[in-house]
Amino acid sequence: MTTALRKICGSNGTICLECTPEGRVGRSLYGRIGMTRNRKKVVAIGKNYEAHAREMGALHAPKEPVLFLKPTASYVGEGGSILLPPGIGSVHHEVELGIVIGKTGYDIEESKWRDHVAGYVLAIDMTARELQATAKKGGLPWTRGKCYDTFLPISDVIPSSKVPDPQNLNIWLKVDGVERQRCNTSEMVHKIPFLISHISRIMTLEEGDVIITGTPEGVGPVEPGNVVTAGIDGLVEMKFPVAARVYGKL
Repeated sequence: MTTALRKICGSNGTICLECTPEGRVGRSLYGRIGMTRNRKKVVAIGKNYEAHAREMGALHAPKEPVLFLKPTASYVGEGGSILLPPGIGSVHHEVELGIVIGKTGYDIEESKWRDHVAGYVLAIDMTARELQATAKKGGLPWTRGKCYDTFLPISDVIPSSKVPDPQNLNIWLKVDGVERQRCNTSEMVHKIPFLISHISRIMTLEEGDVIITGTPEGVGPVEPGNVVTAGIDGLVEMKFPVAARVYGKL
């Protein structure tokens, strides 16, 4: 299994991959708009915590994972800002544990999931809630509600060697110092081994891909001028200011 570390380089928010000799070195995978070429897909999971499913109006979390994709343009590293486009209604924070794929695979057996994981990230799936709700009512994809630039703030990568049990992590999010979300990843409905196996039977998971595993209850709106802080206890903490987006400027 490739052991991988990533760091955010400079002030441009680029996240680079640093591997042992088993892997490739220095390949830039993610970053803000126009900063990198080799960005990979984000597979997101909806309603993977019972309490969040209920706060979104469902009776229970779905029996099969709800999958959607976020574009690489959504990535923003610490040092950047969450930019809110005008005229899209309220934008909510959704803090999530992310899995970084370190080895390409398809039809992955649940028992082999660790062989394909390089590490973990903390991510915030920013969501234009009214746009998402309108799409749901019309039976349409959630693209407009999920895919704006900077709608995936993301942490440095935590090597898998530092996370012996990713299903026992405390994740949290605060807005202006007030805690809004906190949970333990043991509360996930669909666990990490199953998610990796399930997704890999639909699409090939490639080195550098990220799976964000769903958010707990407590989602809520942010506004320009807010500061969003999120963390995994004992492992990582990140901070992002929220600003209004001016079209023509990123």
